Amino acid sequence: MKNIFIIDGGHTFAHSGGQFNKTLLKNSTTYFKSLEGFNVKSSQVGDYIDYKEEVEKFKWADLIIYHTPIWWFQIPFGFKKYIDNVFTEGHQNGIYENDGRSRKNPSINYGTGGLMKGKKYILTTSWNAPKTAFTLENEFFEQKSVDEGVMFGFHKMNDFAGMKLLATHHFHDMEKNADVPLELMNYTAFLNKVIK
Repeated sequence: MKNIFIIDGGHTFAHSGGQFNKTLLKNSTTYFKSLEGFNVKSSQVGDYIDYKEEVEKFKWADLIIYHTPIWWFQIPFGFKKYIDNVFTEGHQNGIYENDGRSRKNPSINYGTGGLMKGKKYILTTSWNAPKTAFTLENEFFEQKSVDEGVMFGFHKMNDFAGMKLLATHHFHDMEKNADVPLELMNYTAFLNKVIK
């Protein structure tokens, strides 16, 4: 994994300024540039996007790192628009060939037409919800993890394109109880574990 593509899926909207995810983008970029032999490219969803160039970044990368806040139990609308446009631009152009099925037997092999096989991805999410909302009995998320619940479809999207999950890291309670220096220290420890 030498070529790292980092995407900040946050953007400004209403009371969300996207500052924490901008900090994560900067932190991730600095981390990989400090390691010998790594090349880094990045994109900020709130900036002007050339979708053809974004497809080329996906094709270039060995590892894609997605940083996203969670708004109303989904990724931000600007990030969803980015994914829809980039993945559509990548149809028969490096991201996916087709849905994997054949006309002879359309009932099987759905989701096997991805062209990004061999590539991996990391997902980070940032939440207002505390971790206990996912883990404690009788709490809001009914003891379903972020990955098997809210982000299940996001993981299947990457699988459809042929990518495999390397790891996830989730930041909780980031509005009411954030300790950003501690969170960044824990994130660096996470990268040290999964990259080195």
